[in-house]
Amino acid sequence: MTTTFSEPFLRLTEQHAAWGAEQLDVLNEYLPMGDWSADLGQCLYRQGGRGLRISLLGTFDTNEQSWLWSWANPGFQDTPVVAAAERLREYGQAYGLPEFAEELVPLSGHADPRIAAETLAFTAMGVLGAPGYIGVQASPDARAYFLPDDPRVPRAVPSAVTLPRVLLTGAQLLGRSARRVVEGYFAHHGLPQRATGDQISAGLADGGAVDVLFDADDRIAEVKVNTGGNPVA
Repeated sequence: MTTTFSEPFLRLTEQHAAWGAEQLDVLNEYLPMGDWSADLGQCLYRQGGRGLRISLLGTFDTNEQSWLWSWANPGFQDTPVVAAAERLREYGQAYGLPEFAEELVPLSGHADPRIAAETLAFTAMGVLGAPGYIGVQASPDARAYFLPDDPRVPRAVPSAVTLPRVLLTGAQLLGRSARRVVEGYFAHHGLPQRATGDQISAGLADGGAVDVLFDADDRIAEVKVNTGGNPVA
């Protein structure tokens, strides 16, 4: 994949890949399909008749193929709606991540700048632990991205039935280190994990366990879930 993202940023994306994809499914189920509107002064977003408290993350200019963080937009500087983006800027400055710390992020060097914009929003969601992100066409030439900041949005919880699919989906997001994806998922959900050679094992909330085996190329070879009864493959 052609990319201009830094290696530390990509490692961060991997860390949040599995639980982030899982959480986006939950948000999409919670938020009805339909027309949308946003009152940025009130930090409110509505879609399909349901309202959410949100922060404005940034905008993607489809002509310039660049991302502008909301804290750098003169129309929104120092307003409550950019609070989440401000926290990201502080994180980027603290950990040397130009993707979060610079006002404008050029995306024309990516194979697909639109996917690169989604990756920025996705990784921002992960770093802030937000319950998803929302991308909408704000004008013919720009997409706006919001982070929900509302306790009414349900949080995904690990399920023995869906866990293999969730981990495989996360590992395929960037196609790099599956081990980092799995470690990040277990850490996010607070599941005790133990690594032994080519395997990571974790305890589940119901008393069961999951074993994830990796091949020599750091891909997931097998996911074994035992709920205390019959194993789930």
